[in-house]
Amino acid sequence: MANLNKVMLIGNLTRDIELRSIAGGQSVGNFGLAVNRQYTTKEGAKQEEVTFIDCEVWGKQADIMKQYLSKGRPVFIEGRLKLDTWEDKEGKKQSKIRVVVENFQFLASGRREEGSGSANQGASTFAPRQQDSEAYDTPVHSPVQSEDIPF
Repeated sequence: MANLNKVMLIGNLTRDIELRSIAGGQSVGNFGLAVNRQYTTKEGAKQEEVTFIDCEVWGKQADIMKQYLSKGRPVFIEGRLKLDTWEDKEGKKQSKIRVVVENFQFLASGRREEGSGSANQGASTFAPRQQDSEAYDTPVHSPVQSEDIPF
């Protein structure tokens, strides 16, 4: 049976990216994303629903996102869901689902940039994608070699 774990979201950062380094010097960034959904009820009333999603990004992508994105900025992310589990101080099991970013693209915010005097038009010319560069390494998986497959 095939499995698929793929997430694509467009939203705004709810906070600046919190960047830290782990053993070996690799960067990991954590941020929140707000994704809005607008709909009309059967009575004709317009409604809006906001979903808040915790995200993490690794390696060079974390460094780039930290450098160019801040709270309120829109971004397109592609990634996968990951379930984190832990025990709290009282010994109760806790869990949280987050998105691990594998690719992203900057999006135009539609507002003027501070000090630039011109509106940010279209997607940034620097929109890295993981598969386009070997510089983006993720800590969780590496390419599977044909000799590693047991069948």
